[in-house]
Amino acid sequence: MIVIPAIDLKDGKCVRLAQGDFNRVNLYAEDPVAIAKQWQSEGAPRIHVVDLDGSLAGLPKNKEVVKRIVEAIDIPIQIGGGIRDIETIETYLAMGVKWVILGTMAIRNPLLVETACKNFQGHIIVGIDAKNGRAAIQGWTLQTDQSPVGLAKLYEGFGLEAIIYTDIKRDGMEVGVNVEATKRLSQSVNVPVIASGGVSGMQDIENLMEAEPFGVMGVIVGKALYTGALSLERAIALTQKGRG
Repeated sequence: MIVIPAIDLKDGKCVRLAQGDFNRVNLYAEDPVAIAKQWQSEGAPRIHVVDLDGSLAGLPKNKEVVKRIVEAIDIPIQIGGGIRDIETIETYLAMGVKWVILGTMAIRNPLLVETACKNFQGHIIVGIDAKNGRAAIQGWTLQTDQSPVGLAKLYEGFGLEAIIYTDIKRDGMEVGVNVEATKRLSQSVNVPVIASGGVSGMQDIENLMEAEPFGVMGVIVGKALYTGALSLERAIALTQKGRG
């Protein structure tokens, strides 16, 4: 299992939201590039980047910052937020981004997801963000009637690289990962699942490692890294030890 540090971008800065609420923003760094370099130096295998402004606007708003991050580090990044068409996917991949995350479009435009998977094989991830058992879109501001498992099954045969499953209520709260829901999703589809939302410490990493045989391939960590509740180096060492 891999541990993936998160960098959430708002107005060009590194922030964290509490439960996806844009009115509850914590600023952690003025320079996201420096943060990316730090996570790389501590052994991160990849970095998860979210354009929060883009997720609301429906188009990239921090593209230049993303470009600077890509150019500054040697490890791959995955990007989500405001990616609603093929042209944006092409732009990010040409920039050097490794994986593009489709969230809102996974519900609103299934054909785009299918086309993206065909055209950019191995580079498309779907993000499923859930609240009270239902998927949410558009920067988590709109809740749908789709269940995470039902949504994941729709795209199972498309050739996705992975699915990121986020429990919105836990995101940014350091209250523990929703391991059972993540495991249930990973057991329902033949697509690797990356857990997200609520990591509070090493115990969460250990709990998720137990779900690895069921298809949970990684975990995204945000606030716990920024507050010091979790050491990225220790978490990575634990997963590598478990692999051995």
